[in-house]
Amino acid sequence: MSRPIRLCLVTDIHHGKPSFTKAGPAALGLMEEFRRFVAETRPDAVLDLGDRISDEARDSDLVLEQEIAEAFAPIACPRFHIDGNHDRDHLDVADNDRILGRTAHHETVDLGDWRLVLWRADARLHRPDGFALVEADLIWLARIVRAADRPLVIVSHVPVSGHAQVGNYWFENNPLYATYPSADRIRAVLRQARVPVIWFSGHVHWNTLTMVDGIAHITLQSLTETFTTHGEPAGAFALLELSDRVLWRVHGRDPFEWSAERADLARRWMTPLPAFSTLFGSRMRQAAE
Repeated sequence: MSRPIRLCLVTDIHHGKPSFTKAGPAALGLMEEFRRFVAETRPDAVLDLGDRISDEARDSDLVLEQEIAEAFAPIACPRFHIDGNHDRDHLDVADNDRILGRTAHHETVDLGDWRLVLWRADARLHRPDGFALVEADLIWLARIVRAADRPLVIVSHVPVSGHAQVGNYWFENNPLYATYPSADRIRAVLRQARVPVIWFSGHVHWNTLTMVDGIAHITLQSLTETFTTHGEPAGAFALLELSDRVLWRVHGRDPFEWSAERADLARRWMTPLPAFSTLFGSRMRQAAE
């Protein structure tokens, strides 16, 4: 049996000053731990899911982003970076591209029998309305899903599962800012997939697994978040192994593990029932007729 594809993931580094439960000053030290983990694991690629900094102002944000880019630089394997909302508050995409040495367009990368899909949708937070789903981003994703001839690992900053935020320090009372307002359109696109699909995101600062239509939606805890770890930074980063079986393991103070058979992730669920009032009303009319 061939060696599984291995990916190391980190998200929501939030390098900068302390901010509520984000331990920003610990970020660079925790990045050293992440680099050691990558060196030991020897992955095929490293994925950064965004929010590398806690934004302040344009000049200071440029410095913070540069420091995080330097923290990633010693990693020798291919690296892929996605922007989060805090990377975009005072900086534009071109600023992040220049600092990271990348071009932030949507991208696909074939890794063995799997296809990595970097969905770099607009992650700018438009206050007070939240995130905006750009039609061109959705069209690109739909084209990739329709044409897929192998299992897909899709990554983004913002999750699209629509999972509940009850208990979340940041989003229980601010669910508008936890996902795209029209995320149901994204899920409708995914439902058309004829191949196994897994979707990974950051942003919401906790580990979650949500199954929708047989598709696994997973969020990874922030590197520097403390609200689930009794005031200590979570130090979270993860290893994803892809073969006939999928294994997801989060390391740090907030560990999480999940596995599944690849084939099971290609099986879509039955379409949900309509509202009971509509369903039962229709049956009563049919009986009367």
